[in-house]
Amino acid sequence: MNDTIAIADHISNLESAFTEYAFSLNTVWVLIAAALVFFMQAGFALVEAGFTRSKNTTNILFKNLMDFVIGTIAFWLIGFGIMFGSKNGFWGGIDLFTQHSYRTDMPDMAFLIFQTVFAATAATIVSGAMAERTKFNAYLVYSAAITLIIYPISGHWAWGGGWLSQLAIPFHDFAGSSVVHMVGGMIALIGAAVLGPRLGKYDKEGKAKAIPGQSLSLAALGVFILWIGWFGFNAGSQLAAAGEANAKAISLIFVTTNIAAAGGALSTMLYIWLKYKKPTLSMTLNGALAGLVAITAGCDAVSPGGALIIGLLAGILVVLSVEFFDKVVKIDDPVGAISVHGICGAFGTLMVGFFSTSQGLFYGHDASLLKSQAIGVGSIALWALAAATILFLTLKYLNGLRVEKRIEEEGLDVYEHGESAYNL
Repeated sequence: MNDTIAIADHISNLESAFTEYAFSLNTVWVLIAAALVFFMQAGFALVEAGFTRSKNTTNILFKNLMDFVIGTIAFWLIGFGIMFGSKNGFWGGIDLFTQHSYRTDMPDMAFLIFQTVFAATAATIVSGAMAERTKFNAYLVYSAAITLIIYPISGHWAWGGGWLSQLAIPFHDFAGSSVVHMVGGMIALIGAAVLGPRLGKYDKEGKAKAIPGQSLSLAALGVFILWIGWFGFNAGSQLAAAGEANAKAISLIFVTTNIAAAGGALSTMLYIWLKYKKPTLSMTLNGALAGLVAITAGCDAVSPGGALIIGLLAGILVVLSVEFFDKVVKIDDPVGAISVHGICGAFGTLMVGFFSTSQGLFYGHDASLLKSQAIGVGSIALWALAAATILFLTLKYLNGLRVEKRIEEEGLDVYEHGESAYNL
């Protein structure tokens, strides 16, 4: 009898120890992933600085710093509660300073910091498309608005228990092709359209002219940093590492993420090479990012082969999209953020409906998941476009979005900040 009790106690102690171990391991993994996603801010800063002119470098770097600073406080203050509260299917509610409890499998503060770096990513996407002509004070205001309200509301629909997660076949956006990247891209689209093109971007006949950035070295380094950070972005969204199932899931996500990025870069290079007779690094860098953005929604649900196809298609799509916005619609996007994040984010989310190994059309299933994906993409895009239109038109009316002509011509660094990035 005593032996039986001792064995039962021993088993109970082992179960308790494993539960504590899993709790600790999951927490550490999420915090490491959060640090990787934070490091993506450096990647975005370098990509944007490299693709724009040296006279605006301080301005670009400063904006990438401040959208994270402001986003951190705004999301903690109110955005997190709107996104993850449980008030109803359309918004979560108000939880000032994030005081309520949301998780049992990790500390709430670990979940908060992981979601904070995601919110900051949505905001920082916008800065590249509106680079070289936006007032700094206006940028601070709309960065706050994105992380306070715009991103959290649609984020709640998909990730906070909102109506998209309650569809008969739930909308699937594992790490944010639409929730993060498309939202940032759609806001960037409206912002760039309201701002208008940079001086000298189009000639009198409306033909687009290239405005070369200052450094492909900076841009390439930024893309490598983003590629590394994306492993935290996607695999971290598993929100767990303990146990065989989580270990296998994370491993698959690493592979699909990497293969899609490689596919995007490869197809962009080949397409540009065939079309323009020379392979160009600048567009190929965006091809890698296009693959990363596109795979983010389904990185947990597709096979490595499916990830390659998604990446290859995204790499061609990003070129077509950049040319469309540049030459047809005539919206000036210095870094291609609208195409990389907005268009490829929507595309990648839809592709889950085809390539999901458990529910996709290409695996013999019906179109139920694809329908949910289309509903999710359409509703999130419409929300972001509508909210951004109100935001930017209001800012333009009250404050003005664009710097004066002389400031734009001579550079935002000295006039907006009183300092140059290069003291040569």
